[in-house]
Amino acid sequence: MQNASQALGTIGEELAAQYLSRRGYKILLKNYECDLGEIDLVAKEKGALIFIEVKTRRSDFMGMPAESVTFHKRAQIVKCAQYYMKRYGIKDIPCRFDVVSILMDAENGPLIELIQDAFGGAV
Repeated sequence: MQNASQALGTIGEELAAQYLSRRGYKILLKNYECDLGEIDLVAKEKGALIFIEVKTRRSDFMGMPAESVTFHKRAQIVKCAQYYMKRYGIKDIPCRFDVVSILMDAENGPLIELIQDAFGGAV
């Protein structure tokens, strides 16, 4: 059974997948896990492999959702992506890291922001 924070994350990941699909991303995997960590979404877009971190918050009291993707979290995602690519023999395909920031606004519905290449080509 999920706690409230996990449930919010699950809702955010589903909203992000729908949002990205409408923008031409093909979602390949949700919640890819390995010993090194987890990647929320793996997708393809315009021939590139995209590793996506989704951050969802109920308010901006503690800052915008994307601000919670720390240096440590980015490093963990990069290592997990490198593992994914090695495990599946992926070479010579452009890759990038995107972040989807979702703020659950009670009045206007979810506010979704896509930050493409958020890590600056870390792989």
